[in-house]
Amino acid sequence: MTMTTQPTVLKIMVIDDSSTIRRSAEIFLTQAGYQVVLADDGFDALAKINDHHPSLVFCDILMPRLDGYQTCALIKKSAKFHTTPVVMLSSKDGLFDRARGAMVGSSAYLTKPFSKDSLLAAVREHTAEAMSK
Repeated sequence: MTMTTQPTVLKIMVIDDSSTIRRSAEIFLTQAGYQVVLADDGFDALAKINDHHPSLVFCDILMPRLDGYQTCALIKKSAKFHTTPVVMLSSKDGLFDRARGAMVGSSAYLTKPFSKDSLLAAVREHTAEAMSK
């Protein structure tokens, strides 16, 4: 029996104050073979990001305490995580939200409710460079 080396499992963080969104993202990502780290707001995410070193972060915009823009800006200002792609999640599909997300350093914008396909496409698109390192 030959031992095959397992490909590195990508770790993906999902930050959303809605347990429904967190749960559906977790199901889609786990089924696709990713490891998932969940956080229910920006503070929770910032506490967990150091321990888990996710390859990609999905971040809701409208959250209590620390909103998605502030959370994304803090991740991008961090010396350790400034290259980690952050995809903003929002139920609003406005130009202003997209522009503001881009200003704080987000890589992309996904409108909720997202489909399994759009979520996984975003993962593939934004983790390709992480896989090639």
